[in-house]
Amino acid sequence: MSLLLSPDLVEPFAGGLMAGIDVDGGPTEEQLGVLQAIVSHVWNRPDLDLMTVRRIEPNELADLVTDEDHRNAFHELHLTLETCRHPVTDGQVELVQAYADALGVDGDDLAIFRDLVSDGVDAASADYLRFLDRNLDERVEPSLMAISPDADLHEAALAEKLEAFAEYGPGTLGRAFLGFYERFGLTLPGLDSSTHHHFFVAHDMTHTIAGLSTTVPAEIALSAFQFAMNNDRLNRAALLASLVAHEAGFAHPSHLAKANESVLGNPANARLLATELRRGSACRGDFSLIDHFELAPMHIADVRAEFGVQAPENPADGQHWW
Repeated sequence: MSLLLSPDLVEPFAGGLMAGIDVDGGPTEEQLGVLQAIVSHVWNRPDLDLMTVRRIEPNELADLVTDEDHRNAFHELHLTLETCRHPVTDGQVELVQAYADALGVDGDDLAIFRDLVSDGVDAASADYLRFLDRNLDERVEPSLMAISPDADLHEAALAEKLEAFAEYGPGTLGRAFLGFYERFGLTLPGLDSSTHHHFFVAHDMTHTIAGLSTTVPAEIALSAFQFAMNNDRLNRAALLASLVAHEAGFAHPSHLAKANESVLGNPANARLLATELRRGSACRGDFSLIDHFELAPMHIADVRAEFGVQAPENPADGQHWW
């Protein structure tokens, strides 16, 4: 995947990202910590000194980075760093826009953050919620796409179909999925009133296969993992959704009680983000929106092997479920 850069691109990426956060008095401590984690754990360059790396301005970066996937990857990392400035400033938003324009990148994030600094939190939050509704509708379990929820928003038939995973043998994906819900005290999709049952089947199957828990840092890391698996439009949108809710903190989905802010300011959480970007990059395919019902009888170890999902560095760190 495009996050695993050739050696000759690492310093231009790092130099572009440093120049892209060098505004309003310079990068924040959190921005530097997150970028250092990415440089060290994704690109294996812990020796690279961010303070002395040559800064790469937008037009020069566009000359050096010509591959579309690489350009999208740069923009998403720049977005991640943008959300790590608290508060987000006009200068930071303008700089992200300048790099996006030079690279020919566009997206919902640019409009949301422009509105945040020009029109305030309420306008940006409304932008985000409209974007989120579209995104969640597209990220549902594929085999459930054409099925409408019952009138009361409960789906007993779906819950029964998921409960039937208990009939599969120990070690299967289906059993692991049910174990995920038991472990974290979650209500099985279909049993409560929600418009997002079909989204949560796909989302929590992705949690299960990736082996990530449900903590706030792990939710950010899961969206980063998905983006690194496949930086298509939907996975980029998933990363944006997570960063707004859990890092920028000015809006959140209806199923969350509150937004979070500065989660990546904790060095352990920044490292988790970076190591999950690395794990996602190593995958051979994107398993987030495949037919998980078809895979449910398979052993989870075989599913992980098929997609190249590597074990986390420390499965017992409280952020993983392996």
